[in-house]
Amino acid sequence: MIDLHCHMLPGIDDGARDLESALRMAELAVADGITMTACTPHIYPGLFENTHAGIREAVASFREELKKANIPLELTYGADIQVVPDLVRGLQDGTLPSLNSSRYFLFEPPHHVPLPRMADLIHNALLAGYVPVITHPERLTYIESDFDKFVGVARAGAWIQLTGGSLLGRFGPRVKKIAERFLEEGYTHLLASDGHNLKNRTPELREARDAAALIVGEEEADRLVQGRPAAIIANTAPGEVPLPWGLDPEGTRPFNPSSRQKGWFARFFSGE
Repeated sequence: MIDLHCHMLPGIDDGARDLESALRMAELAVADGITMTACTPHIYPGLFENTHAGIREAVASFREELKKANIPLELTYGADIQVVPDLVRGLQDGTLPSLNSSRYFLFEPPHHVPLPRMADLIHNALLAGYVPVITHPERLTYIESDFDKFVGVARAGAWIQLTGGSLLGRFGPRVKKIAERFLEEGYTHLLASDGHNLKNRTPELREARDAAALIVGEEEADRLVQGRPAAIIANTAPGEVPLPWGLDPEGTRPFNPSSRQKGWFARFFSGE
């Protein structure tokens, strides 16, 4: 598996607090079956003033520490980019890092206030040849009222990335329900750990991948954690990557095994 969103770099944002924690996070990732992690610290004006050069240097240093510790985890990098001035220009001139220097970049919407003219921002990035990967929309406090807006930008060409822990209920039942809706309706391109620590936000994906498989099937679940992440690493054009069924004009909804695992009586009282 490939994890394209993780805050593993030590002491650079609100992720791993020190090198020891970062190394233990890397060990967890490898034990879980992750072969490559993208270190994606926040770039958040006024809070986390990370730079492309600083992230690149931190990744190079951490690679050396992984070698010393004999931890076989391959690293690449990007950034979890909040709304910043001149977003497209920053990607073009290298001030802002994309994922593995590809056309894809992580874009983190504000958590509590809807972003005015989000569709315009996404449109401008797409026109410039970049593909915004929208991080964890299921965790936004306003997502219920703006769900259709995120579907709209996904239909326009943006990618949707869910946090694995959301599917496992680690952010509460409300977030879990929204994450399941993104999957069930066929709008999810990627799963990532968004790992921050060794407790409640670990850099693991296997359990979430298996939970997703109950909704979208095994083949699509593998695309969420392997096929599409590998396409991003290779800088594959979006048109050459299989789309989630809800965004594919010829797509059909996959069989959902979980819907067949309960009888009508259980489904009725569970609200399904």
